[in-house]
Amino acid sequence: MPPRTQQVSPTPPWYLAWGHSEQLSAGVTWRDNQLAIAHAQPAFSLKEQFLVVGDIWLSNRPQLLQRLGGDRISLPSTDSQIVAQLWERWGIESLSLLEGMYGLAIWDRERQQLWLVRDRTGCRTLYYTTTGSTRWVAPRLRTLTPYRSSDLNLVALRDYLCCAFVPGEQTLWLDVRELRPGTSLCLPDETVRVYWQPREEIRDTESPLEWHGQQLRSLLEQLVREYLPHGEPVGVFLSGGIDSSCITALAAKLHDRPVHTYSIHFGLEYPHELEFSNLVAQHYQTQHHILEITPATLWAQLPLAMAHLDDPIGEGLTVPNLLLGKLAKESVNVVLNGEGGDPCFGGPKNQPMLLNSLYSGVTAQSSSDALSAYLTSFKKCFQDLPSLLKPDIWNTVRAEPSVFAGDLNQFEVTYLNRLMLLNIKLKGADYILTKVSNYTQAAGIEGRSPLFDYRVVELSLQIPPEYKLSGATEKAVLKQAVADLLPDVILQRPKSGMVMHMQQWFRHLWQGQAQGLLLNKKAAIAPYLNQALLREWLNYRGDRWSRYGLKLWLLVTLEIWLQVNQE
Repeated sequence: MPPRTQQVSPTPPWYLAWGHSEQLSAGVTWRDNQLAIAHAQPAFSLKEQFLVVGDIWLSNRPQLLQRLGGDRISLPSTDSQIVAQLWERWGIESLSLLEGMYGLAIWDRERQQLWLVRDRTGCRTLYYTTTGSTRWVAPRLRTLTPYRSSDLNLVALRDYLCCAFVPGEQTLWLDVRELRPGTSLCLPDETVRVYWQPREEIRDTESPLEWHGQQLRSLLEQLVREYLPHGEPVGVFLSGGIDSSCITALAAKLHDRPVHTYSIHFGLEYPHELEFSNLVAQHYQTQHHILEITPATLWAQLPLAMAHLDDPIGEGLTVPNLLLGKLAKESVNVVLNGEGGDPCFGGPKNQPMLLNSLYSGVTAQSSSDALSAYLTSFKKCFQDLPSLLKPDIWNTVRAEPSVFAGDLNQFEVTYLNRLMLLNIKLKGADYILTKVSNYTQAAGIEGRSPLFDYRVVELSLQIPPEYKLSGATEKAVLKQAVADLLPDVILQRPKSGMVMHMQQWFRHLWQGQAQGLLLNKKAAIAPYLNQALLREWLNYRGDRWSRYGLKLWLLVTLEIWLQVNQE
């Protein structure tokens, strides 16, 4: 088994207790008769009726200060104070003014109401317990460990096995929920209000691709300017694909300080994308950093990577993302990335569903057929569930509704945009952005995702679908938007992705360790999964499609996450 981690977080994140707040004693920084806050100093509104605590970065800070007006002495100095003053003037309506990343709590001292708020696309997270006379709230799920039960949410377990992350408001713990993006929750009445959600609003269908590309280009330049740090260098995670390359190009064009870029590979004997990332870095004269991560490092660092996650994420780039963040910390405090290009502009991972629609008529089939096709497209364990889960577990969850069904069966929305909405609302908020946030914060830097800004999301859902996936051309409108910035080889190359040889690594390098981890009678997964089937997978019996490696990594990740979080 991999070595255990010695230190999970350099500084404890804030959290709060609402209800019987006397139950919180350690680390308390503010308290009244119903609320106690730990490890953070709250910001107060001018009349001190409202206090705010949270992880907040406002990209439109200058505009908000101008809107608040007043003299220089009364103007707030922090983003938390800005939110407090806005709330004092306009209450919940002030949420429409905020742009940026935030997961925050607002306490109304007069009405004794607690508001929890999450940003529109889910760049920040916020978790809360659902039972007991005291509710516990934190931006990190792990922080709530002393205040939750150890019961697993079996539906969340089922969904993790299907798609390698936990989608929706559920978490892997039964009595803890995640606040959804673009949503507020008010206690004690538990009123949930959705203040923003993405929706299809196709416009300007008569305008050509070039026109839509120019609209996107203007927005991207505005956003990258907002996201760049003032007076200091910036980093960009650069894979060499169109998404990270266009962010690198815009950062180099618009920033007046050095631009650092960061790429990874798993050894030059394995397929990699260094040819393309090096080309972009050289084209823009960035200070380029390359990190080699060996299979041995992947395995050894997995417990640390799981300790820094909230819910588990069972794909191979968790450890590389964590280590790349630590490398970036040596040079920068803010790092941009290209996350959001695939969900918003029709990336290649939608192709299995689009082909299924073309050849199987999935849009005309039953909703259960569409859901099965969608969950199968993840290429994880959906089709294995009846034999992978123990019979009593499978009987408990088999008929439970799926969080994916609502958007997937929204037949009034064009098919590609239905897939986009699923990727934005669930995969984006519960996998992509939470991973960015967790791992950059673990490294002590701030990760920002311009292509996942809600304004890009809104614009993407206004662009005709044929300009996102145009025949065999993926992300056509994004490529058009930055065509003058990037070398042709970057614009024209198909997205290949970095190949992680899980199949080979489990078979030749990790098999013994994986057997000791997954087949142990005291394994955390033992009460839920059929270990006899796992033994067959570990011996590669019947692996016609060479997918056991990806499934085993999914399960190893789950086992280690459970062990780390049950300590």
